[in-house]
Amino acid sequence: MRRIGIAAGAAALLLQACATVSEKPAPAESPVPKAAQLSAQEARQAPAAKRYKMKLAIARFSNETNYGRSLLNDADLDRIGKQASDMLASRLIMSGNFVVLERPDLQKLEREQQLSGGKLVGADTVITGSVTEFGRSVGGKSGFLSSTKVQLAHAKVDVRLVDVKTGHAYFSAIGAGEASTESGEIAGFGSHSEYDATLNDRAIAAAISDVIDRLAATLADRPWRTDILEVQGAQLFITGGKHQGLREGDTLAVMEAGSTVKSKQSGFEVTLPPKQVATLRVVSLFGDSETNEGAACQVVSGRVEPAALAKLFVTEPKS
Repeated sequence: MRRIGIAAGAAALLLQACATVSEKPAPAESPVPKAAQLSAQEARQAPAAKRYKMKLAIARFSNETNYGRSLLNDADLDRIGKQASDMLASRLIMSGNFVVLERPDLQKLEREQQLSGGKLVGADTVITGSVTEFGRSVGGKSGFLSSTKVQLAHAKVDVRLVDVKTGHAYFSAIGAGEASTESGEIAGFGSHSEYDATLNDRAIAAAISDVIDRLAATLADRPWRTDILEVQGAQLFITGGKHQGLREGDTLAVMEAGSTVKSKQSGFEVTLPPKQVATLRVVSLFGDSETNEGAACQVVSGRVEPAALAKLFVTEPKS
């Protein structure tokens, strides 16, 4: 009798479970369009881009390895070094965050600095570098009926950032990369791998990719600044225009560089902090390229002395 009661209770529970049907919740459409949601999410995740673009000059990279060099090769025919500088320039240009002014080689940069009194016209930072390691190797395995062949290329680049005005190298980084290709055959069937020249390009590109993020982050942290071309009463003209991100109505600050004094403790020269002497408003822009553009500005507060132009520069106002 007890068994019959237990069985009846179990059957009742089973019928109750079968009778309970869970209803699926009806999908509700969000009042905000999906495209707007994705756009807002990307805006929160993306870092804020700098308004004003720094001008960079890229010197020709040197090849410090023995690969691809001989007594018959001229320095201007250094293909490995040229590849590295061209790839770096392309990455910086594609980022859209910098104005890149290419220079053919470091010797011409130094000559230009001498002609301009130690200041490279048009650039804030010079990027120099060298390919310090480059090589190729071939390996693989062979058996009774099968064999494999692996070609490997590796590269290492050393990149430096040099402040044009001071000549100080304020950043240095090393990037390394490699590329490989593999082929194999079994019982005479399969692929035969010849010399793959594209491995050189891919290894150098990987080395540049390894260092480009650190390079761009360091450059982004540098404050934007430009020089004053001429002062005409309450109006003055500065270098930089639409290619650097300037717009009509922008507010800029005129700063006077601090004096340079020698530290008695370390013996090194120390430059004191600059001070703001005037505030400008961009009135109009002129020029049609990165090399000849400028902006006409109106002095809205303070005073700009033409006799002190050598110590003055223009930058973004502190927020």
